[in-house]
Amino acid sequence: MVVLLLGVLALLLGGCACVVWAERGGPRWVRVVATVTLTASELLRSSDKKRRRGLSGSDGNDD
Repeated sequence: MVVLLLGVLALLLGGCACVVWAERGGPRWVRVVATVTLTASELLRSSDKKRRRGLSGSDGNDD
């Protein structure tokens, strides 16, 4: 389990590094990784917003 979490952490840090590097004009593969990282981030944010809206409106109580 620890190895899996360390792997995910390494991917996150690598993705963030690629975003910063791409902003400074890195090679093409860095820009691709940065685009994938930013797209995944947006998807996670939108799914979290949808989940929060679903939880807040699911009880039917309008207090």
